[in-house]
Amino acid sequence: MIIYPAIDLYEGKAVRLFKGDYAQMTVYSENPPEIAEAFIKAGARRIHTVDLEGARDGSTPNLDTVLAIKKAADAAAAEADGSKAFVEIGGGIRDDSTVAKYLDAGIDRVILGTAAVKDPDFLARCVEKYGYKIAVGIDVRDGFVAVKGWTELSQYRLEEFTRMMQDSGVRTIICTDISRDGAMKGTNRGLYRQLSESLNIDIVASGGVSSIEDVEALTELGIHGAIIGKAYYTGAIDLAEAVKKGAAK
Repeated sequence: MIIYPAIDLYEGKAVRLFKGDYAQMTVYSENPPEIAEAFIKAGARRIHTVDLEGARDGSTPNLDTVLAIKKAADAAAAEADGSKAFVEIGGGIRDDSTVAKYLDAGIDRVILGTAAVKDPDFLARCVEKYGYKIAVGIDVRDGFVAVKGWTELSQYRLEEFTRMMQDSGVRTIICTDISRDGAMKGTNRGLYRQLSESLNIDIVASGGVSSIEDVEALTELGIHGAIIGKAYYTGAIDLAEAVKKGAAK
């Protein structure tokens, strides 16, 4: 299982929200590229980034910071073992020009969230043009898919929407249980077991991955990847250990 340490961005800073609430924000660093370097030194080679302002407003205010993260991560990976880092970005990517802006600048994958729900034609164009460089972020609250930075619920139930994504050719989904995100109460193992049994695409678990036991459990389920956010910043998970545990199977 691939470990994706996360950097959530707001006004160029690395922050975390509690259960998606912008009013409950903690700033962890004013230098996100330094965090990316630390991720690489711990053995991670993939980094998950989210533009929280973009998710809320449909814009790209943290583009320069995302590119600085990519540059720092690539440099650290090259120094460590001659490899390159993989950096993905989500939040506010709702039109063709924004997708192209990130990918043309060297970002490895973009994550569509609200746009995948609201504009299926846009999603289809992106999947056809970019293939594996497109992932869909599915944020779930009370069994329904949430949109616009988790501020609204859509009409889609999770089971229906994940099936739609698979049928549309999406190769990777990143599923977040909003009720667990930032709460440090453990990941929703039942949710990911259900998804892994019903789908034939790569599933990345997000939200509540707060212990090595969570990493081990998700690895045993055969989940493709897991995003680690707050647990890294608070020291609850040692990233190097998590990377090794994920690679164990």
